[in-house]
Amino acid sequence: MTTDRSPAIQDFAARHGFTGLRPIGRGLEFQVFHATTPGGAGVVLRTPVGARFGSNLNDPRVDTRRLLRWEDAVARHLDGLGFPVAKPHSLVLGQPDVLVSEFVPDDGCGADQRRLGAVLRRLHRLPPPRRRPVAEEGATFTELLPARIIRRWTALAGLVPDLPPPPAYRDMIAALANRPMNRLVHLDVRAANLRCVGGEVRGLLDWSNALIADPLLELARLAEFARLPDNGLDLMAILAGYGVPEVPDLPAAWVYRLDAAVMLAVVFVSEAPDAELGPRTVERLCEVHTGFRTRVHR
Repeated sequence: MTTDRSPAIQDFAARHGFTGLRPIGRGLEFQVFHATTPGGAGVVLRTPVGARFGSNLNDPRVDTRRLLRWEDAVARHLDGLGFPVAKPHSLVLGQPDVLVSEFVPDDGCGADQRRLGAVLRRLHRLPPPRRRPVAEEGATFTELLPARIIRRWTALAGLVPDLPPPPAYRDMIAALANRPMNRLVHLDVRAANLRCVGGEVRGLLDWSNALIADPLLELARLAEFARLPDNGLDLMAILAGYGVPEVPDLPAAWVYRLDAAVMLAVVFVSEAPDAELGPRTVERLCEVHTGFRTRVHR
């Protein structure tokens, strides 16, 4: 693990009386540490990897402080409704920004996939928080998603020869018409973001990508994530626990698959280059592109 235990986070831990600081995770924007409070309780410290503002091909305008505020708001909202999250203790803004949450135990055996499906069904039935998601970028979700797909596709085309043109904006907008857009969706459900004991999900972590949108978006993204074994997802078992036999074969679902597929292709071609997954995710993106066009023009 390459997590950087920088002087800033060490100083933060010392100021708050936390001991036993050790790295437990790292993503593109955030790194995560475990520590122990003066009272002996385990806590998790989530803090940006680098500066507050960043940029990458998937997200050219990243503000980690806004993301931490959003994650804190979502976790507090869901904890108040009894949903399994890491209960936030405090959000400390400074140098560095740190979200302090309870440490959720995990036995290393993973989630029972049917029970995970039931957890997601419950999530999609809960009222969403009042705060608007950072990822909305000032647009409605119906406007955001097609624009995001085209932006990421255009960036990827600069790295991948012979990538076909992206789907037409008007076709994607039409596919999303009249979809329900009023439920909280996590959008990064995978083994790395689950804390489980005896197959039961004790905590669904990392809400920075969450949106208030169509629950079908979550299912379509799960379908694409499940194609990668490292994500530890059994799609059919999750859907069974959710209470549906399959991801509906609707044009909207194919827009949602496009959103996931282009994001994954950008990750494995550019942000975390992988000689095997890069070409495979680009090939999958082209398959989904064909699937969408077939359903729009049939």
